[in-house]
Amino acid sequence: MDNSSGVGVIDKAALVLDALEAGPTTLAQLVTSTGLARPTVHRLALALVHHRLVSRDIQGRFVLGSRLVELASAAGEDRLIASAGPVLLQLRDATGESAQLFRRQGDARVCVASAERPIGLRDTIPVGTQLSMKAGSAAQCLLAWEDHDRLLQGLQNARFTPTVLAGVRRRGWGQSLGEREAGVASVSAPVRGPSGRVIAAVSISGPIERLTRQPGRIHAEVVVNAALQLTNAIGKSAD
Repeated sequence: MDNSSGVGVIDKAALVLDALEAGPTTLAQLVTSTGLARPTVHRLALALVHHRLVSRDIQGRFVLGSRLVELASAAGEDRLIASAGPVLLQLRDATGESAQLFRRQGDARVCVASAERPIGLRDTIPVGTQLSMKAGSAAQCLLAWEDHDRLLQGLQNARFTPTVLAGVRRRGWGQSLGEREAGVASVSAPVRGPSGRVIAAVSISGPIERLTRQPGRIHAEVVVNAALQLTNAIGKSAD
């Protein structure tokens, strides 16, 4: 599909912002992701930094800037989070387990919405909790579709392997058994933005005794459906 608006510099700037949707990005990674010439990407990125649409992290990588947060707030709501509440409640009720929505922020993943199991033994992850990108099925989903360089970087000291991530890409969902915390299992699926990039992960989590050692066999379908609901909600908002 041709996403060209006919205004070249705007289209190129949009390519840069789309590339940054997945997280911190080097100049070389921006060149690869956008397909633009290195001088063009560098010039656009610096101009976007000037306007606070892009910023730099402590390692000098480009990240989405604070101005975008201000603009999103001015628009009235974050469509993803606004849509997540009822979807996570449905997921919790369908599985009997706590449900969460995670976004990647730098080298961590943050819980931005949750629906806790009301009674009994449960895995409690309050909104705002930062967890590692090195363990857990949500981390697998947030990393599995990254470009080659980010993938290699993310696998350093990770509890999962390249084979595990290949399985996530093939199936469209991930599972973990005690990766993040002993005795806890989880199942996750990716949420995609309008550009097709993975921007979040929907998860359920709970004790292995209840989810079993094959939690994906039991719950993958309903988790994937929840992720698709959020993907579709974001797409409708963009339209």
